Amino acid sequence: MSVKAEHYDIIRKPLVTEKSTMASENGAVVFEVSIDSNKPQIKEAVEALFGVKVKAVNTSITKGKKKRFRGVVGRRKDVKKAFVTLEDGNTIDVTTGL
Repeated sequence: MSVKAEHYDIIRKPLVTEKSTMASENGAVVFEVSIDSNKPQIKEAVEALFGVKVKAVNTSITKGKKKRFRGVVGRRKDVKKAFVTLEDGNTIDVTTGL
């Protein structure tokens, strides 16, 4: 499978948090993805970029919070996370980057 430019647009960055580290012990990796991407697109992008086989993809959207800074009201952006479960024997080292 060849790597296309849109694969880089779908997968924004890996997320390294306490929860994602615990998920990596079970063969899952957490990525921030494009808000309008769907599960088959995410699966295809991860398989093409990292050369692994994906078992399942789960997504969640976190709505941005309202924030006030120096009297100006703003809003953080909405974030979509993808929890990618890999097939047995496949791993992704998120510390190396893309």
